[in-house]
Amino acid sequence: MNLTNIKAVITGGVSGLGFAVAQKFVAEGGKVALLDVNADKAQAAVDELGADKARFFQVDVTSESDVIDVVGQAHDWMGGLNVAMNCAGILGAGRVLGREAPMPLDTFSKTVMVNLVGSFNVAKAAADRMQHNEPGEDNERGVIINTASVAAFEGQIGQAAYSASKGGVVGMTLPMAREFTRIGVRVMTIAPGVFHTPMVDIMPEQVQQALGESIPFPKRLGHGSEFADLAAHIVENRYFNGTTIRLDGAVRLEPK
Repeated sequence: MNLTNIKAVITGGVSGLGFAVAQKFVAEGGKVALLDVNADKAQAAVDELGADKARFFQVDVTSESDVIDVVGQAHDWMGGLNVAMNCAGILGAGRVLGREAPMPLDTFSKTVMVNLVGSFNVAKAAADRMQHNEPGEDNERGVIINTASVAAFEGQIGQAAYSASKGGVVGMTLPMAREFTRIGVRVMTIAPGVFHTPMVDIMPEQVQQALGESIPFPKRLGHGSEFADLAAHIVENRYFNGTTIRLDGAVRLEPK
């Protein structure tokens, strides 16, 4: 798919990795719908990208009816939809057996609902729209890119909920891609390592430095632009389908 033709919905799109992808897609000539539950950064994001190229849609990705409605609105505003980028997520950190009490089931459930169910919810709504697109080269009609994490493979202590949710994202990638071969929609997942995001910004400087030093090579946190570059390459390269790509500087997470 040519990047200049991108018409994308991006969850978690007003900050962090989602906004980095939006910047990349717009820079290449595409249009983006920024889907996010938080509106506080929305206007600044749209102003930076340009109101003719980006629009904010407030939505909770765990709501089936709201996602269907917003994806439809985004489709109509952009004049189509051929890329869905799932970046919305929460950490859900906590030990299963905490010092005070076991983890509340609601903490686990909410993490899975946002990270896994939310990704599925947006993917199915987007695919339902994409299946009606006119086919391009190789009969392609669209691309769905999910965001997992290296924690899906070697989660640390305190990441049981987060790792389970991201492992689910990895697990649904291939069967979804196999199903969507009939409609010409590809499904991929990126599993980033430790990236510089707003969640990292709130950490003390020494903690950020230690995180960077833990990466084998290069010894630094990942940049949002590197994540966005990979997303763009996945869109362009039609032979990427049904798999998860680690983007992590060769890091392997320690138990804690």
